[in-house]
Amino acid sequence: MPALALSGWLVAGLPLLLLGWFRPLPMVLAGGGLALVFCWYGLRRLPEVVESGAWPTVAVLGIAAASGIFNGLLHGEQLIVRRDPATYAQYAVWLARHGSLPIPLGDFGGSDPALRFVSMGFYAWDGGIVPQFMAGPPMIHAIGYWLGGVSGLVLVPPILGALAVLTVGGTAARLVGARWAPLAALAFAVSMPVLYTSRTTFSEIPSLILILGAMSLLLDARFRLRAGLLGLGFLASATPVETARRAQPGGARLMAAFAGLAFGLTVLVRVDGLRDVLPVLAYAGLLIALARLSRARDAMKERAPEGKLGPPLLLGLAAGAGLGFAACLTIARPYLGYLSGSLKPLIAICAAVLVLTVVAAALAPWIAGRVGALSGGRLARRLPDVAAGLVVLVVAGLAVRPWVQTVRRVAVTPEDQLTANFIGKTQQVNHLPIDQTRLYYEDSLWWVVWYVGVPVVVLATLATAVLARRMAKGREFGWLLPLAIIGWTTVTTLWRPAITPDHPWASRRLVPIVIPGMILLAVWGLRWVRRRAHRWGYGSRLLVAAGAVLLVVPAAITSIGTAFTPVDRGEAAAVKGLCAAIPPNASVLIVERATGDRITQLVRGVCGVPTARVAYPQHSDVPLHSDIERLVDKVRGTGRLPVLLAAEPGQLWPYGPPTQVLKLRSRQDERSLVDPPNGTWSLTIDVWMTMPA
Repeated sequence: MPALALSGWLVAGLPLLLLGWFRPLPMVLAGGGLALVFCWYGLRRLPEVVESGAWPTVAVLGIAAASGIFNGLLHGEQLIVRRDPATYAQYAVWLARHGSLPIPLGDFGGSDPALRFVSMGFYAWDGGIVPQFMAGPPMIHAIGYWLGGVSGLVLVPPILGALAVLTVGGTAARLVGARWAPLAALAFAVSMPVLYTSRTTFSEIPSLILILGAMSLLLDARFRLRAGLLGLGFLASATPVETARRAQPGGARLMAAFAGLAFGLTVLVRVDGLRDVLPVLAYAGLLIALARLSRARDAMKERAPEGKLGPPLLLGLAAGAGLGFAACLTIARPYLGYLSGSLKPLIAICAAVLVLTVVAAALAPWIAGRVGALSGGRLARRLPDVAAGLVVLVVAGLAVRPWVQTVRRVAVTPEDQLTANFIGKTQQVNHLPIDQTRLYYEDSLWWVVWYVGVPVVVLATLATAVLARRMAKGREFGWLLPLAIIGWTTVTTLWRPAITPDHPWASRRLVPIVIPGMILLAVWGLRWVRRRAHRWGYGSRLLVAAGAVLLVVPAAITSIGTAFTPVDRGEAAAVKGLCAAIPPNASVLIVERATGDRITQLVRGVCGVPTARVAYPQHSDVPLHSDIERLVDKVRGTGRLPVLLAAEPGQLWPYGPPTQVLKLRSRQDERSLVDPPNGTWSLTIDVWMTMPA
């Protein structure tokens, strides 16, 4: 249900945003209506679950609700732009209040070389300003602003976090078994990165809901079909959950289309979603190949029903991803340019996968014949062991990587230099050797160990090796796509996280796929170990209890250091006071660098007055006095009241007596490079104002 509801909202929201009609009434009618339609048609003929009672459902719902309440009580208030969450928040506020892009520049008496309208997270484009990121998360967060202003906006992330816990539990029920779903939901809910991204406006949680929700939708579509045997062996066995469900073929294609749509819409939420769902493209091609193979061989016409899911899955994927690319090309073009260095290779990989998928689907009968001819060979007999061994080698390689590689990047672009300077300052605070070229990416697997514990990583590796071995033998087809997404995204993310490496900030990269994927596999691995122990005559209940403790407790211990300390509290009240101090007929000029980065869009969007920065000479944080005087006179010429803002009163005294309009004393996230975060840092922000006489 969460994935279906978000899909309906986003499908309706983007066209309305592009038309400038992203307003409460149109979105309630179109977005809310489409979400209800998707949920109705997606849920009205669910497969019947007969393998367990009601307690797993009640337990998962209870864990999700507890997660939402806990994170809601300790939610953050990142509104002053310092990093991505506040950019998303300001993006959402603008959409909720104005419903269109780009953001107008405002009237300052005409153009002037000293005027700067851009700020951190906001680009100049097409005669206006556009936010840095994709529109999906702000379109979701805008719901909270419509319902309760800023207070409602900051409570949307905890609700999404609760839905993510529910989604992980539902996916575990389908892939492992309903009795194991509460354990997966609990292990996920207590992990620090999940707590971190469930308390403020990140994009990772909506992305997780769409991807794992789409997995569940596709698994339900498979359950509606009778999985038969195929000559290639891909459908040779069904999971225990599959055998416990009654086959219901009706609506399977529609469910597959909904799954593809949810997969594709991750691109509208995060550009990185294109990489995460790349295996879906290959999987859809495989299903189409199975359908062609069944038509080519009369004996298989009733034995490859899953091939029917390929075309609707592919169409849904294309539709969802198409909306994401439409947003990139219309309202996120500068962001696309900023990411071009990493996005172009990704698009090239996607194009190559698409070509290979088309060719493989077209040549399916020929390939099947060659595979069949080789199936009795020595290589084919060794393939299961090779697949399992490769899994262990990859994990072992990532584990020893810190001892054989040090990942560095020499600054080339201005953005690289800013990152290098930040890393150098963070190293100084962490009492580490100063080396601004370090990225610490070689430690990425150990990041996972910090946040979920060694037992989860070990059990997940075991489960992946066992599943890879079984799939090489033509079994566990239900795990093929989930394992492909989890494996592909985990390896590529851990190899190159592509994020500033301080924690908990960098931990957000692990949230959409890596952490939930590891937990799903670990729970499956625990079930496998229990069955083996039972087969060998050992007691299984004590083993399961011990395993559950090992899956939950290490993550909880790491989370304790920050779980009960909210960050950025007081920002909402401070911003409210700032806006109250600024006259409604003002045009604001910000005359200091850091304040301009932090509050230009905040004053423009939340306070609702035209805002610009005054340019400053190179190697200076203060603009020229003559530029300020000239701009003040031009603002007066428009009939508006000039207002100057800065971080210190001394920067404003030449233009009038300053008044402090924002005084924030709060806590912020720690910035740890080589250890898991275990506390918070102080945060101090001051803003002073004057109105030139």
